Amino acid sequence: MSTLIVGASGYLGSEVARQATAAGHTVVGTATTSTGGWVPVDVTDRKSVRALISAVRPKLVINCTWGDWRVSADGAAVVAAEAFAVGARIVHVSTDALHAGRPEPYTEDDAPTPVSLYGAAKAAAETAVAAIDPSAVVVRTSLIHGDGSKHEAFVLGLLAGEEPGMLFADEIRCPIHRDDLAAALLEIADSRFAGILNVAGPEAVSRADFGRLVARAHGLDESKLPVGLSSEGGLGPRPLDVRLDTSLARTVLRTRLRPVSESM
Repeated sequence: MSTLIVGASGYLGSEVARQATAAGHTVVGTATTSTGGWVPVDVTDRKSVRALISAVRPKLVINCTWGDWRVSADGAAVVAAEAFAVGARIVHVSTDALHAGRPEPYTEDDAPTPVSLYGAAKAAAETAVAAIDPSAVVVRTSLIHGDGSKHEAFVLGLLAGEEPGMLFADEIRCPIHRDDLAAALLEIADSRFAGILNVAGPEAVSRADFGRLVARAHGLDESKLPVGLSSEGGLGPRPLDVRLDTSLARTVLRTRLRPVSESM
């Protein structure tokens, strides 16, 4: 299978590309620069995206990019439109950050209620992808962790005194290991599933508790982590308690999504 990984130089995209190659896919990947042998493409430049997709003629396109509005929203629409034009299967990676937060878990039927610009951009991307290709898969995921993740690096930086800030005790997510998410994306791509699917870890933890797990995994003193409330962070509006209901994913996928306490 010819597969195009959009954002193959990124943290998630690189693992999706690795697993796809190991599974026998002929993989082409994009990056913002000429790194790792990937094709440098600006996803907001329709002419460039069209030229690449027309040349590759992929059977599968997995969009793992994220960024500002142009990349997250406009770029997603460009990639989806050009992928649809060649009949490619589309898997678009979205985020739980498009929800405002509440005590009850969010299901796939819950409409976006973004409180941040990033959340709004990803919500706009979902709308565009679904309108362009109703058979596409939109995967809403949560905090992605694993060796080299920015989330774990931030915790280690806090412990080393190299990063300013704190971990919020009132910000809840369902962390998922990068390897599990990459495997799930490839599995769902090979199915007939269409629409939105929540793919996240089964264990909801606060940012503070996530940091403590990282500290323990590295044999470091978790008591040295600066912990506070989001209102003390000065970061502006952000979603707080966002838990994804993954019961549908557990019926659709064979891939086991490990709890964060197990996958550290």
